[in-house]
Amino acid sequence: MAYFLQQLINGLTLGAVYGLIAIGYTMVYGIIGMINFAHGEIYMIGAFITVIGYTVLTAAGVGSAGVALSIMLVVSILVTSLYGWSVERVAYRPLRHASRLAPLISAIGMSVLLQNYVQLLQGARVKTMQPVFPGDIILWRRADGFTVSISYLQIAILVLTVVLMAGVSLLVGRTGLGRAQRACEQDKTMAALVGINVDRTISTTFIIGAALAAVAGFMVTLYYGVVDFFMGFMAGMKAFAAAVLGGIGSLPGAMIGGIMIGLIESFWGGYLNASYKDVAVFGVLMLVLLIRPNGLFGRPEIEKV
Repeated sequence: MAYFLQQLINGLTLGAVYGLIAIGYTMVYGIIGMINFAHGEIYMIGAFITVIGYTVLTAAGVGSAGVALSIMLVVSILVTSLYGWSVERVAYRPLRHASRLAPLISAIGMSVLLQNYVQLLQGARVKTMQPVFPGDIILWRRADGFTVSISYLQIAILVLTVVLMAGVSLLVGRTGLGRAQRACEQDKTMAALVGINVDRTISTTFIIGAALAAVAGFMVTLYYGVVDFFMGFMAGMKAFAAAVLGGIGSLPGAMIGGIMIGLIESFWGGYLNASYKDVAVFGVLMLVLLIRPNGLFGRPEIEKV
């Protein structure tokens, strides 16, 4: 039971990160009906900015970890938001009225471009970062010495994820931007006719998704302390799987799908062969889609005639 609880905590933490990345996928798909396959690389860039920023601030003599982390988070969000905006302008807007295949190929090309760009700029070696938030809370100590604990960083990741999820839900459901996003999702032509700036709404959606990916990259860097130029590919694929599992286009579905992916990966790696945890994740995705092709919370797409 103790080992189960520990894996549950680890899985929830990992799933929260996947969920944040998945929200970016599902928001972009919901508004333009396309998958941003460069989103994983945006997350990777956010992780690199965290490591580089911490190194620079430490060298500059910023002694307070809280101040350094706050600066790193803000800078990471700003820079990755600029990348998200650029991806939309370069890879999607010119192809918005083309066939579905054209923007898909463009997004994959942008993903490869960003991977190689970071590799050339930062090198192929992994970059490491020293632990910033050591310490944990012991929840249960078994008689044989095994302890169930949750670290302060895990608590911070879970709390921050809940806050961001609530904020995004309020943004989409209660603000003018959210109403514009929902209008563009239903009919872009009609939204433009009633005065909504469709281009600005879509660009803002990409920026919000990139900002969430930056936060995910920030948290993963603090959690694992290791980044490399290829880390965005697998994380992006798992987050995409989470978005599809929860129902592409559904914000709660993306977060729940991310948590499910994190739990599957954690329990499979803890109880079975860790080498096959990725196989298990995508295998479960295939089984769910065979039963519910639209995902757990997805709605059938109605063809407009």
